[in-house]
This record gives sequence, structure tokens and C-alpha cells, in this order.
Amino acid sequence: MNTQELCKVWDLPLRIFHWLLVAGFFVAYLTEDDLLTIHVWAGYAVFGLLLFRLVWGFIGNPYARFANFVCPPADAVRYIKDLAASKAKRYIGHNPAGAAMIVLLLLSLLLTTLTGFAVYGTDQGAGPLAGIELGNEKLWEESHEWLANFTLILVAVHVLGVAVESYIHRENLAKAMWHGYKKPSDQ
Repeated sequence: MNTQELCKVWDLPLRIFHWLLVAGFFVAYLTEDDLLTIHVWAGYAVFGLLLFRLVWGFIGNPYARFANFVCPPADAVRYIKDLAASKAKRYIGHNPAGAAMIVLLLLSLLLTTLTGFAVYGTDQGAGPLAGIELGNEKLWEESHEWLANFTLILVAVHVLGVAVESYIHRENLAKAMWHGYKKPSDQ
């Protein structure tokens, strides 16, 4: 199937954001104890990417806009039940479960970076929160670590969901996030 038979769903800025976010999160996660400078810069990169995604959620292409895919949690639960019953509707953009996962991932990553700023500010006296009295350093460290691990679990669930959705609807969603194209709804 060539790109003339496909529709453009994920635009280049969104795809670059997605893969840079993957790289930034894993670099930060894997360097947490041993390579502080790399860890901090990866965290800044993740935060910057999140700011970009917030803006892109309002001005990006229709499939990237929050208004076009964010839905009530009940819709995500209903979609997962339909998926389990092999009667889930195919979506060109984000399905309701995928939309819920995006919101969860973005919030979890935002909280992870913000608690990381707090740790860096209290422990090292550096970063955007340096010099601000934030209280218990240990609490910030534990919160940051818990959120990073929670985000890793969300990533695993996200990848599993992509695999299941790809299998059920017979399309490679990871590949679509690479080149940006998906089958139109009538195929």
C-alpha cells in the first residue's frame, strides 16, 4: 500500500515529539543515580517536550488537538470492554483508551519533571527551583522516584495497548507513528 492510499494522521512535529520523548524519558530513567548531569538535561528535555505538546494540543493538526480526542474516562472503559469482546471500533486518530493513556502519560511525566526540579533544587541548590524552600528533600526524592516508576508502568501498558490494537485492527501503529500514515476508515 502506498501513501496515496493512506491518510496523513500524525504530523511531523508530533512524531518528532513522540520519539524524542521516548528517548528523553529512557535516558533520564537509566541515568538517575550515576550520571546526574545527563539525567538533569534529559529531564529538562522532557519538560520542554511537554510544553511543546501542550501548545501542539491546541494548534497542531486535528488528530493532535486535545479537543478532538480527550474524552470522559467512561468512554475509555467502554472501549476496553469492547476491545476485550472483539467489537472495538477502529479510530483513525486516538481511540478512547489511547486518549486516556496520553493524558495519564503527559500528567505523570509532568509531575515527574516537577518533582525532579524540586529534588535538584533541594539537593543540589540548582535548577529552576533553586533557592526556594521546598521542605523535606526525602519526600521529593521518593515522590520523583515513584512517579518515574509509575510512568515506566504506563509506558509498558501503552506499548501493550499499541500491540493489541495493531493486532485487532490489522495495522502497525508503531510504524504509523514513524511515517505518519494510517489506512482510511473505509479500509
